[in-house]
Amino acid sequence: MRPVFKWLLRIILALALAAVVVGLWKREEIQRLMAVNSLFSEEKIVHNFSHMNEAFLTADLPRGNAPTWELPYGAGFDLPEGTDTWIDERSVTSLLVMQSGQIRFEEYYLGTAAEDRRISWSVAKSYLSALLGILLEEGAINSLDDLVVEYAPHLKGSAYEDATIRNVLNMASGVTFNEDYLDPSSDINRMGRVVALGGELDDFAAALQDSFATPGDIWQYVSIDTHVIGIVIRGATGRSVTELMTEKIVQPLGLERDGYYITDGAGVAFVLGGLNFTTRDFARFGQMILQNGNHDGQQLVPAEWIAEATRASAPTEPGRTGYGYQWWIPVDAQDGEFFARGVYGQYIYFDQARNVLIVTTGADREFRTSGVNAQNIEMFRNIARKL
Repeated sequence: MRPVFKWLLRIILALALAAVVVGLWKREEIQRLMAVNSLFSEEKIVHNFSHMNEAFLTADLPRGNAPTWELPYGAGFDLPEGTDTWIDERSVTSLLVMQSGQIRFEEYYLGTAAEDRRISWSVAKSYLSALLGILLEEGAINSLDDLVVEYAPHLKGSAYEDATIRNVLNMASGVTFNEDYLDPSSDINRMGRVVALGGELDDFAAALQDSFATPGDIWQYVSIDTHVIGIVIRGATGRSVTELMTEKIVQPLGLERDGYYITDGAGVAFVLGGLNFTTRDFARFGQMILQNGNHDGQQLVPAEWIAEATRASAPTEPGRTGYGYQWWIPVDAQDGEFFARGVYGQYIYFDQARNVLIVTTGADREFRTSGVNAQNIEMFRNIARKL
């Protein structure tokens, strides 16, 4: 028995050593996966949303050498009755209200600070829409009715083969994709694990084979559609979205701090939700959009594109929140009323008629509860009406 015991002991020691070697070799990936698994936990979510670079690979969006776009403070005002309760119930971490280019209200909550670079989640989709509008005007992309595979041949043979750029902008690709954040096996959560483990989202998109509708017929929110827009942009220009976003939008805006993108293992920007900026720097982007793409006399984003992109053009059901080109349009919206939205309570809300911009970030774990988005929009409308 003694030789057998020694033999078993050697095997156990060898396996233990192998585990240690693999653990050291894959340490960063294991740490990222552990971070993703606790990303939305009640005790960590607020910290995590201001420190996403601790959990993911990232790429810098340097502000450059341009003078900082100063955001002057205007006269303060009292928020509408019930705002404090809303801030508490929705786990708001920052609220910034601007009118006519001046800050009318600014506050930070739950231990966060003005200097925090906060995750955008799907607010990033609206940034990508702005970038696409610039490239379309520059001629890098011929038409929104071009098939995506003309610029993204990697997607030939996938569920995206018959989809146009307009289809994916409208979230009407017809591609089957489970967006349930509460289902660990959903496509959106599988995609998150791909990013955490250093996989490649291009391959993830190309592997999608099933469709539930003909492109253009039915609206369904499919976040991977936005990644496909990113593939189109890279294919059309031969440049990274990070580089283009920095050159065309970030540096001309005169931000106060560098931003960054979360990336996959190939260094490709997580364009559907991976932007990180301070609340004020989100406001600088928003103010430029509010001003129809103009900042300091320079037309950064074509005004015609903003008007088209923020129109409810997607085939959504009647009576539901409308959708344009990666922008949301409220039910019964007045002219110039639209918003960018990210999960867990990230918003940039626009009321062009009143010249009002509202930026809010949050860690709202109840964001999917029925009626929450409508409640948030009504709160923004109440604030805008009281200014």
